[in-house]
Amino acid sequence: MPNSKQNPLDPALDSMKDFFKASKKSASAILKMRQDIIFSEGILSSKIKAAMALVWSISAKCDPCLKYYAVKAKEMGLTEEELGELLAVGSTMGGCVGEMWCLKAYHAFKHADELTEACCEVH
Repeated sequence: MPNSKQNPLDPALDSMKDFFKASKKSASAILKMRQDIIFSEGILSSKIKAAMALVWSISAKCDPCLKYYAVKAKEMGLTEEELGELLAVGSTMGGCVGEMWCLKAYHAFKHADELTEACCEVH
């Protein structure tokens, strides 16, 4: 039976703090880039940039990223209608496989309140 305290996005994320140290802080540099670029307002809103990161996660087929950016996009005000249009593009471009990953993104968005753990941040 899995440890109930494991990160619900991916159990490997429980090792993020140690990974930050082992990776010579390269992971923390990526975290800083994410904060500075995606989660800051600019010409594009952080909502749009989080939605773009979600689409990229779908394309890359990264399940923890997909869940994380679905939660972040919802927190930043992405509506279900806006998500629906994004996912329509994703499933159109990705065919059957794309449709499945878009379905996973939709599910994560709908259940964002259950995914409270951070993906790529050190606790």
